[in-house]
Amino acid sequence: MRSLPKRTAERAHMPHAKLDALIFISPRSLKAFYSDHFVLPLPAGHRFPMQKYRLIREGAQAAVPDIEFHEAPRTTDGVLALAHHPHYIQSVSTGTLSPAEQRAIGFPWTPEMTERSRRSAGATIAACRAAMEQGAAVNLAGGTHHAYADHGEGFCVFNDAAIAARLMQAERHVKRVAIVDLDVHQGNGTASILANDDSVFTLSLHGERNYPFNKETSDLDVALPDGTGDAAYLTALADALTELFSRFMPQLIIYLAGADPHEGDRLGRLKLTLDGLAARDRMVFEQARQRGIPVAVTMAGGYGKNIQDTVAVHLHTIAIAAHHVWGGQTTTSTRADGAA
Repeated sequence: MRSLPKRTAERAHMPHAKLDALIFISPRSLKAFYSDHFVLPLPAGHRFPMQKYRLIREGAQAAVPDIEFHEAPRTTDGVLALAHHPHYIQSVSTGTLSPAEQRAIGFPWTPEMTERSRRSAGATIAACRAAMEQGAAVNLAGGTHHAYADHGEGFCVFNDAAIAARLMQAERHVKRVAIVDLDVHQGNGTASILANDDSVFTLSLHGERNYPFNKETSDLDVALPDGTGDAAYLTALADALTELFSRFMPQLIIYLAGADPHEGDRLGRLKLTLDGLAARDRMVFEQARQRGIPVAVTMAGGYGKNIQDTVAVHLHTIAIAAHHVWGGQTTTSTRADGAA
């Protein structure tokens, strides 16, 4: 299925044009799912940029036309158990994580942490459902790819992509899902959870020398050197997508569109520009559209020295996603001579 043009002909007044009608498409709104009002009470000086999620939502509301906001639903224990051990779910829910487990996650345990993590996973599930219906949708958070089945790491509590992929298989009868992870850090938790699952293809394009330092094995890992830059990155991505589609034909893509490959990011060292990251997003969506594959986007990481740089990267991703929503209703305009 391909995205539909806004109209079937552009110059109706062109000499010799034989047009019975002009067909205009009223595109559906991009659905965006948010959870930024569930704020973690972090200690002063904590390096996690919690405010970026609110800024992304506010920026998208101001800058992206035809966007429809929905509060993220809460994920149940049963759905979380599609990717996580029941004991771990209970420990997160009841606040019985050990100090070491909390240090590995990077957040002190609070009820707000549990609620936000459930909502973040719920937003990716909702984005997948919406994408299956209209081609593209976004979670304005998510991308928590460092969470393993039995523990969390790297600011990630529950692995939203793994949970959502398995739920779509059970709920929507999607046989094959690809997780395209373009965060600067390898999706180690995702690779671990799905290591023996041939129905989900995990692709990770990441910094070779960046966190996590003990990498897992994805279905396709592309490790890039520091300072890679736009041209080399886009070549590597094009090659990786070619290999993905030669080995596996997904019916849904969950796309982790990390902002941390940006040149201004504190934790990323790949040195991509804003234009390079926008070209990255367009490549993913174009490749998906050519094959009629819906795409659910999550924001993943972003730790810019200037938080507005991080927000700008994410807003570009959202705007590009909005162009890939499949068309809605059509209306017909009459010709000047009255013929329909």
